[in-house]
Amino acid sequence: MTGPAKGWYALSLLQGRIETHIERALQARHDLSAREYSLLDVLSYQHDGEGGHLRMTQVAEAVVLSQSATTRLVTRLEDRGLLERYLCLTDRRGIYTNVTAAGLALLAEARPTHDVALHEALDAASADPRLAPLVATVVELNRSGSC
Repeated sequence: MTGPAKGWYALSLLQGRIETHIERALQARHDLSAREYSLLDVLSYQHDGEGGHLRMTQVAEAVVLSQSATTRLVTRLEDRGLLERYLCLTDRRGIYTNVTAAGLALLAEARPTHDVALHEALDAASADPRLAPLVATVVELNRSGSC
């Protein structure tokens, strides 16, 4: 493997290892998948000001899922009482999703688990020479606030 394929493989490997480690920690402690956590996290930053709510297409982009997969995920979390949907007041075709109080409480409990699992996964990956440069980049991006 050479060129971009080698880098892409390393990036995919790092992402897979991190997501698997986070998934196990969140499932074990909070009965949340990594995707469910990500969705709750993204939606928790919404606000009532102009442009403060995301449409479902924007949510799908933010959690890197298809729109139909995002809708299924929202439905699962809504069924658990962690999210609620409502119509946009200015455009009745638009549907917004908010995190409920129960969802915010679960998210607050799960954030430390997520953060510890992320650090553990990055530490473990840094020992792999194929992944160490990517881990260093992730750490640097975090320090510089680039993302």
